[in-house]
Amino acid sequence: QHMLKGMVQKVVGTRFQREMKQLQPIVDDILRHEERLAEVSEEELKDQTTRFRERIREATQKLEDEIRDLKEDRRHTEDSSKRADLSERMSRAGTELNEATESILATRRLLGSEIEVTGHKMTWDMVPYDVQLIGGIVLHQGKIAEMATGEGKTLVATLPMYLNALSGKGAHLVTVNNYLARRDSQWMGTIFSYLGLSVGCIDDTQPGSEVRRGMYGCDITYGTNNEFGFDYLRDNMVVRQEDRVQRAHNYAIIDEVDSVLIDEARTPLIISGPVGQAQDQQVYAGPAGLQEVQRAGSEPGS
Repeated sequence: QHMLKGMVQKVVGTRFQREMKQLQPIVDDILRHEERLAEVSEEELKDQTTRFRERIREATQKLEDEIRDLKEDRRHTEDSSKRADLSERMSRAGTELNEATESILATRRLLGSEIEVTGHKMTWDMVPYDVQLIGGIVLHQGKIAEMATGEGKTLVATLPMYLNALSGKGAHLVTVNNYLARRDSQWMGTIFSYLGLSVGCIDDTQPGSEVRRGMYGCDITYGTNNEFGFDYLRDNMVVRQEDRVQRAHNYAIIDEVDSVLIDEARTPLIISGPVGQAQDQQVYAGPAGLQEVQRAGSEPGS
């Protein structure tokens, strides 16, 4: 059996080899684009973001209008079978909408530039290697990229973050601590700002504030998993839609995914508030998702 497995692998290759064979042509295309972009002026390069967004808007406007109309129809439909049909059509349209974005990102123009990160000045010296381009492609495809320490995961994340922020619906990068959220929003924000995208960090703002809502309104938003999670819970307790700080969830990359979604997920996020004289509403997020319970005689807290 082992001999047969070995023979098959020699003929068709391992899964990793097959994946790499599919990704290498994309990397080659990126490198060819880089050669072409070397002749483009800085102004023209920065204008590319606007052009990409216009192209995406033209390609997706019809689908977005369709989804909006379907949502409105479902909101006014009481028949359960019709609602299910509308939901299925919305799901299909949403899938088509998600497939409409494609682009490219370049960082070589920043080489030698002086930037400031968490109060310290430094010189930009990073350009993605092939292995980092592959990591970015994998993340853009919705897969997990496992990279060794020192292989540049922080830079890798900028590639799919840029692509998925072009739609104007926002992209989130979830980190494991406040320092990384602040550092990376400033450090990698240099790339995004250079290319005309706005960057924010929710960990620098107060919960529920207009400033935090503004951070969520940026093209790219950095923050810790707890801050994102608690904002989600608070938004589910507001009375008015306009009091929410988050907008619709579009795309997110989770750093240290095993720590965030396995280790820390064992401890649910809990937030509560008063709903009456004798009862409080408690909302929590855990392995089973978002839930609400009523507790009699409890004190509001978080």
